[in-house]
Amino acid sequence: MHVFVYNTHIILSSNYQKIAVQRMTSAKETQRQTILHLWNQGITNGQEIHRRTNIPLATIYKNIKKLKKMGSVAHVKGNGQPKKITGEASKALGQYIRRDTTLSTRTLANMLTQKDVNISHMTVSRHLSCIGYSKSLPIAMPMLTETHKEKRVQWARQHLNDNWKKNIIF
Repeated sequence: MHVFVYNTHIILSSNYQKIAVQRMTSAKETQRQTILHLWNQGITNGQEIHRRTNIPLATIYKNIKKLKKMGSVAHVKGNGQPKKITGEASKALGQYIRRDTTLSTRTLANMLTQKDVNISHMTVSRHLSCIGYSKSLPIAMPMLTETHKEKRVQWARQHLNDNWKKNIIF
């Protein structure tokens, strides 16, 4: 016997025919709900739940442990390490970059250390990458030579008295 738990909603279509729509749930959530259902039915043995549902034993034991500890199989939020760069530090980082685009990630990390945010330059680099900045050098543009400058001045003197309302350069 297999036990499956799905949430079903009834919706009326425009021509008033009943249509059953199943709300999509993740496989993990379905497994959690199935284990909870059997637990409430009085089936508390992991092996028995596995035999009936074919859910992996590790999943069953983990959820039984949650049931005994918290009384629920709900997903525990807040897993993983919290972010070191808070919203305030991210805002400060963006302001530093906008003021001076030539700052290195090491300099930025040191500047954030003054705001009591102790992070490495690699964390700064990863965060900047996540918010859309890329590490690249500006395109090299050749400087104007003396010949270029002289030709520009010569062109400007030639066209000093032109009627610019008639001529369109671009």
